[in-house]
Amino acid sequence: MRNLRLLRTGGRRSAAAPGTPQCFCLSAEPGTVLVGSQHGLLELGAAGDSVTREVSLTAEGFMPEDGSGCIVGIEDLPEQECVCVATAAGDILLCNLSTKQVECVGSVDSGLSTMSWSPDQELVLLATGQQTLIMMTRDFEPITEKEIHQDEFGEGKFVALGWGKKETQFHGSEGKQAAHRKQTEVSPTSAWDDSRPRVTWRGDGQFVAVSAVCPETGARKVRVWSRDLVLQSTSEPISGLEQALSWKPSGNLIASTQEKPNRHDVVFLEKNGLLHGEFTLPFQKGQVKVNELLWNADSTILAIWLEDLKVENSNPKSYVQLWTVGNYHWYLKQSLHFGSLEENQLVSLLWDRENPYRLHVLCQGWHYLSYDWHWTTDHGMGENSQHAANVAVIDGDKVLVTAFQHAVVPPPMCTYELQLRQAVNQVAFHTDPKHSGDMAVLDADNKISVYRYGQSTMNDPTVRFGVVGGNGFKAAVETPYLDKTYRVHVGSDNNEVMNPLGLRFLTWLPDDSFLVVVQGQDAAQSILHHLTAVPHVAGAEEECLNLRLSMLVDGEVISLCCSPVTKTVALQLADRQILKYLWEASTPVLEPWQTSNGSAVQFPYPCVQTSITKISGEEMILGLTDRCRFFVNDTEVASNITSFATYNEFLLVTTNSHTCQCFCLKNISVKALQAGLSSAAAPSSETLRKVERGSRIITVVPQDTKVVLQVFLENTETFIRQIDSVNCINLFFTELKEEDFTKSMYPPLNGSSNAQPCQHPDQKKVNLICDVMRVAMEHIDPQKYCLSILTAHIKKSPPELETALQKVHDLRESITPDVKAVSAEEALKYLLFLVDVNELYDYSLGTYDFDLVIMVAEKSQKDPKEYLPFLNTLRKMETNYQRYTIDKHLKRYTKALGHLSKCGPEHFPEFLNLVKDQSQYCDALKLYPSSTQEYKDISDAYGEYLIQKQLYEQAALVFARAGIFAKALDAFQNSGSWQQALCMASRLGYTKDKLSSLARDMAGKLVEQRKYAEAAILLEQYTQDYEEAVLLLLEGALWEEALRVIHKYGRLDILETNFKPAILEAQKSQLIFLDSQKTAFLHHKSRLQVVRELKEKACESLQDFEMQNCPELDLFSETSSVVTASDMNSKYSHSNSRISVRSSKNRRKAERKRYSLKEGSPFEDTALLEVLRENVRAVETVKGDIHILLKQLVLFGYNEQAGALQQVLEEVLQLMETSIPEIWTPDLQQSSVNPVLGPNSTANSIMAAYQQKRMMTPIVQDPELLIPPKLSQNLQWKLHLLQ
Repeated sequence: MRNLRLLRTGGRRSAAAPGTPQCFCLSAEPGTVLVGSQHGLLELGAAGDSVTREVSLTAEGFMPEDGSGCIVGIEDLPEQECVCVATAAGDILLCNLSTKQVECVGSVDSGLSTMSWSPDQELVLLATGQQTLIMMTRDFEPITEKEIHQDEFGEGKFVALGWGKKETQFHGSEGKQAAHRKQTEVSPTSAWDDSRPRVTWRGDGQFVAVSAVCPETGARKVRVWSRDLVLQSTSEPISGLEQALSWKPSGNLIASTQEKPNRHDVVFLEKNGLLHGEFTLPFQKGQVKVNELLWNADSTILAIWLEDLKVENSNPKSYVQLWTVGNYHWYLKQSLHFGSLEENQLVSLLWDRENPYRLHVLCQGWHYLSYDWHWTTDHGMGENSQHAANVAVIDGDKVLVTAFQHAVVPPPMCTYELQLRQAVNQVAFHTDPKHSGDMAVLDADNKISVYRYGQSTMNDPTVRFGVVGGNGFKAAVETPYLDKTYRVHVGSDNNEVMNPLGLRFLTWLPDDSFLVVVQGQDAAQSILHHLTAVPHVAGAEEECLNLRLSMLVDGEVISLCCSPVTKTVALQLADRQILKYLWEASTPVLEPWQTSNGSAVQFPYPCVQTSITKISGEEMILGLTDRCRFFVNDTEVASNITSFATYNEFLLVTTNSHTCQCFCLKNISVKALQAGLSSAAAPSSETLRKVERGSRIITVVPQDTKVVLQVFLENTETFIRQIDSVNCINLFFTELKEEDFTKSMYPPLNGSSNAQPCQHPDQKKVNLICDVMRVAMEHIDPQKYCLSILTAHIKKSPPELETALQKVHDLRESITPDVKAVSAEEALKYLLFLVDVNELYDYSLGTYDFDLVIMVAEKSQKDPKEYLPFLNTLRKMETNYQRYTIDKHLKRYTKALGHLSKCGPEHFPEFLNLVKDQSQYCDALKLYPSSTQEYKDISDAYGEYLIQKQLYEQAALVFARAGIFAKALDAFQNSGSWQQALCMASRLGYTKDKLSSLARDMAGKLVEQRKYAEAAILLEQYTQDYEEAVLLLLEGALWEEALRVIHKYGRLDILETNFKPAILEAQKSQLIFLDSQKTAFLHHKSRLQVVRELKEKACESLQDFEMQNCPELDLFSETSSVVTASDMNSKYSHSNSRISVRSSKNRRKAERKRYSLKEGSPFEDTALLEVLRENVRAVETVKGDIHILLKQLVLFGYNEQAGALQQVLEEVLQLMETSIPEIWTPDLQQSSVNPVLGPNSTANSIMAAYQQKRMMTPIVQDPELLIPPKLSQNLQWKLHLLQ
């Protein structure tokens, strides 16, 4: 339940640096940054804004002077007192910044795309332009060179678990369905991918992962190599895998990103190449691209660098997000928005190697930034308020609040959550004890949202209950409401370089003012801003905070705290000095914090957590470092404190010895406190409690005896050790169900829903529990829990039968001295108890291990005469044909094809027959190179298959790809792809006459499809019959294109003979069309008015009847123009079997007839709405055509005809525009949002609707009919010269 709080921020900008930065690295000297540009290497010092040292690579001739050079890697080598630089041209350089000497230690002719040093800087890996990897020593001695793209899987091939079968492996959260995913699903990498290899080392430097774009599929694959560049594993085919790659330093997972059909995920891969979990980014698909992923040094934070994709007339915005994980839930803790200015665009970012919570950022405008974070718990600080024990957890654009005074629930669950518009970066609780539950939330847009308790009776839509409310239960917990949102204006001009997270240490003072700290112009200075609310301006969307006071602090503020009791504010500076801010004074001032004897207080070490309390009546400041050193003022009282909290006059601490101690500070001295912490109290003492290993204090519940601690450990093994019974564990596995027992065992009081299975089928509860417990049992004692491990494999969905069988086979071959170990016979007998023997036999056969098959068969009731002849026949076969026969027998046709393809060309006819029988064309094509005759034969058969399915275009593509151009031409013709058909004709060497005949035939087909423009292109360009082309263009009313062709060939006589008569005829046709639409519109509008009047009268008469006297509500004949809800009910509730089993043809016919324009029909008013909407749509559609026609009429002097047409169209549009509000009334539109009838309606609501005359609204199955059509105002169709 911790958040990341910004401790300090630093940065500098070098305005004099030449060129544009391309990459950077950290120097061994603290605070120094090495930056590479297209001109050379620069060093930015720890202070100032100038370049301290520089080495030009253009002057040395290693980079071109025109600025086109590129540095692809840079690494500081302190032991060699130089910097290693790799250029895209292929040079590896050693640069000495002191002597400005540059030495070329190697060169690659094909160029370099990446240089990556191992964490220990003993090895360097180069990726070349020829798609090879070169591993070298630190002295640049080559070790080996390998091709990036390898055909084999690697040394880690899954032999031990089923001879490489992917189905036997663990597949993470995706389940075993991932094993059966076809390779055809793999799509090429994103268009924005730079196609460069990405390299990332494991934290210990023993393995390196490389992500590269496969030349065959266009998709990325991740390969893991050893330190000696021996391939270990290759990732499974992952559709949409992107360029970002980062190996978690702890070594268990490799992070990358994947674009899925409906979301954008960060995915994790194991070292064996299999997926293992993911989380979804808070962006729409295609909204952003992920440039890089970076783990921090202790593997607790994942930084993600993103950029907008769809940006018009502006540079894309850049973001950096920091994610952490807890209880299998990923939290977005910090979001840095860098804006869209070009100088703010990110060049690179790095985590610090020494400080795991320091992030370094370099922008294009030579702006360098650094951020230091630390973990903190944000909680209420009051003593008597009922909301004092609230704890807030940041999760992206939500704040998860847990009220520990009412409910103790583990994260990521919460009491309620606050939904913000932007990602949240800070949360501050009110320091007034009476309002300690009120919260101020600072988001990434520098807006402060204030949530308060108790002054609003309305439910806030931005506040939603978590685990304590809903589902029929009434929550007894009060929730806050969004009071105000403030915009903070304390920065500089927007045109200046942006510094995200410019505001830190947000503090809400008791007088409802705020404190924030910003970085000063000098890196060694800070500015303290005191903000107050400005009176609200009428009409403003949001309020502003006024800058009451700004104080320049001579030092960098690294912490700020406020006491809710004494209202004292204390600031800690980077030099560990403590300052007191007297904010209640008429003129607030800063002064040094002094002890009772007048000496200034200075912590011996910087503290990440501070608090103010009273010890023996004297106000003192407490501090805790990240190394467990605890201070009271400047005195160190303990060195083993992991967390602390103050409440009233008590101090509570947790220690490294896993205890929680409590001290009363009312009558104790600092020395006595120091003595009490240094010597362990008696175990029976009421001031000491044993706690779980790793426990941290979260909060203290006021007026209660509860202290809330969080334990950071996994307890699966503890659970298993406590049960300590194989039979009980097996029973537990067999009783597992994909059911949410929080809903089935505790149903909601309103009975609105029944027990449902898992709502997220891709997140299977049973599989997750089986995997976690199996891993724990294998770690504790795999021999003791052998049967339980087998049960865990079998219980999964789908069952991992092959893995279980392999474990049984391993038991038979292993020799163990443990007499208590389960034998292979016992294990197999147990498996047969869980699984059908025939199914187990088939799975064992699919492992191609005949010893395992016979072992299963012997334990079954099978007659040896049934299986031994078959097995003996298989043993005599060649290995590949043997496996083909087995796979075909088991109907695993994809694998069967793979094995049969390796049996030689003599078996290809059998191969092709199997492909045709099972329609396995796509899988078959992957087994042969595109240059082979086999590939062509498969493509020929595939194309014919697609033609049978009438998929002509796809068939043509298959033919063309295989070089079968004649069939491709016919298929392209049938699909209407005339351009591709002409290409095929060119490949077939068509003569000019034959090509002309082909074009004329295709033009005729295009005319039948009313594709006049395309037909005209064919006639003009391929048959040279431009006259016929002009006639087609005129027939299609493509006036401007027709004019172009006429003038191109100088045939102005066609203007008189064809063009002018055509536009005059078109003008007459449009006038007739508009007149008919106007007449129909007026007729239908007047009829609708009549229908509505009749319906209103009927509703009024209906109120004279009592409902109990009307058991049948069919008051109106089906021939009347009025219909009520009961009409539909009575009409269909008594339907007989003949109606219910009507054919689909009759059903479609009834659908078309349900809205009839016949006067007196039940749905006449709905039919009128439908036809009126169609009238408006038809007139709206011809506006563009009439606009083009008007221009041609004016061009040839037919102003009178043009004016008449424009006037008629304007009159019709004006008529429709004024009539739309009369036809689609506000009541009608409201009924589309809140229908009278429906699943949420009751008898009372329907009766009330009758009384309010709302039942005159037509009952429609298509709600869009009740929404008025819109006339577009964007198209300026009228000609000004005709007005």
